[in-house]
Amino acid sequence: MDLLGLGAVKQLAEGLAGLKMFPYFDTAHYIVSVMALREQPEALQRSYSEGQREGALEVSQRSPFACWFSSMLYCFGGAILSGIIMSESPVAPLANSTNVLLASLMWYLVFYSPLDMVYSCATVFPVRLILTGMKEVTRTWKVLSGVTQAGKKYTDGLFVMIAVGWAKGAGGGLMSNFEQLVRGVWKPETNELLKMTYPTKVTLIGAVLFALQQCRYLPLQTPELMLIYTVFIVAIKARMMIMGSSSSPFAPVESALYRTLFARPLTYSPLTNQSSAPSCSSGPDDNRTPSVPNGSPKSEEPEKCDSAKKTD
Repeated sequence: MDLLGLGAVKQLAEGLAGLKMFPYFDTAHYIVSVMALREQPEALQRSYSEGQREGALEVSQRSPFACWFSSMLYCFGGAILSGIIMSESPVAPLANSTNVLLASLMWYLVFYSPLDMVYSCATVFPVRLILTGMKEVTRTWKVLSGVTQAGKKYTDGLFVMIAVGWAKGAGGGLMSNFEQLVRGVWKPETNELLKMTYPTKVTLIGAVLFALQQCRYLPLQTPELMLIYTVFIVAIKARMMIMGSSSSPFAPVESALYRTLFARPLTYSPLTNQSSAPSCSSGPDDNRTPSVPNGSPKSEEPEKCDSAKKTD
């Protein structure tokens, strides 16, 4: 008998590694991606000509082609961005006509289905939970595909593997500013690198893990790591949806690391100009009061100076 059922876990990992993403998992990925576009905040940018705010729904009525193009960026953004990083054609992901047609069909049904039936059914919580879980499963394959793609060209390029795996798994978020431009929106403060969302963070973690495994720094086989990572991201996403929380589960760790490694005490900030304090003395031999750190009681000397100037 296998110790703690490790043989069964190995078989499960191998079965997961051999799972096909097309068509069911890819369909779930397209539906959730297009729904994310549709649910973009409507108050993104004010139209100067009409004096009203336009969101994805408004763009879908005014310009269906722009809405379709934005949807394709959501669905294939990772493959497009990773292709650019690898100096490959950015339109190569669109060469698979079957996937493009399937994604286009999901886009049409989510935005234009009669009585809005498809979107209404997809927003039912159990259905949405299942679709989102299936989309998270595809994240593992995308990250691993990007890392493997970079590893074939750069055998020991650890950071290249991480970059390509991250781009392929989270390309839709990393290209959000370009996608917004398609809809006539320019908000550089929403740059994903300035304020990374949970999908971008968890994809970066996966890219690091798979890159370390490909370089043989982790004592794990690829199917085993795929199983661990997939269970982790699906469980975390399901918990966030059930609890109704949008905050990142990595927030406590991020806060601790920031305070330990990157926070600068204000008392020792080089931006503090201590030489700009007012002084009554004008001669070079006068006794000057030493600068007082931030938070110390204020000296009465400046007040005396002010009173002396007022009486002159």
